[in-house]
Amino acid sequence: MGIELKEYDLPDIEIFHNTIKDYKFHIWHPDKIYLILGQSNKMETSLFLDKVELDEITVLKRPSGGETVILTPNTLVISAVFVNPEVKRPHQYFARFNDFIIKGLLISGIENVNHKGISDLAIGEKKILGSSIYHKKDKIFYHAVLNVAESIEVIEKYIQHPKREPDYRKGREHGEFVTSIVQHYPDKSMNEITDGLIKSLKEFVN
Repeated sequence: MGIELKEYDLPDIEIFHNTIKDYKFHIWHPDKIYLILGQSNKMETSLFLDKVELDEITVLKRPSGGETVILTPNTLVISAVFVNPEVKRPHQYFARFNDFIIKGLLISGIENVNHKGISDLAIGEKKILGSSIYHKKDKIFYHAVLNVAESIEVIEKYIQHPKREPDYRKGREHGEFVTSIVQHYPDKSMNEITDGLIKSLKEFVN
């Protein structure tokens, strides 16, 4: 039967196609499990294919770079598009967008979130958010996944250890490297976190 690799077609693809000179963002909550390959990833080296096929998990390839990620109902996807003919040094946009995510989490009462590596956010030394960027001419598409409450066991079940990793990972397996917001803030809800992020990103628009 095999696994069909599909083109990325999830809700934030609409803003990806934005061509108007402005800024747009979209925060959404996945309805099921999706596995999203980065632009240069291959299923054979990124996923445990037997488990993916057995559980009939949808596999997509996004236009942006970075490593394979998992989207689940316990995560939030934060995407933004910035269109400007003067876009330069696109990797600086990781810090720009991630700063607003940190601010949004602070609005929700989530503290001690810090930048790690090129594009991650972490609590302490453990990752809670990974992001990637697609850059073409005058467009920046920022795409991030925030682990609100997903268990590490689910991540380990489907995703292999990445071929490339940030320096601060230091070879750690998923269980020693990834954490979730609810592990540190068990009283925080998905809606509360979403509201804080929206308030912060709206400020960025204005």
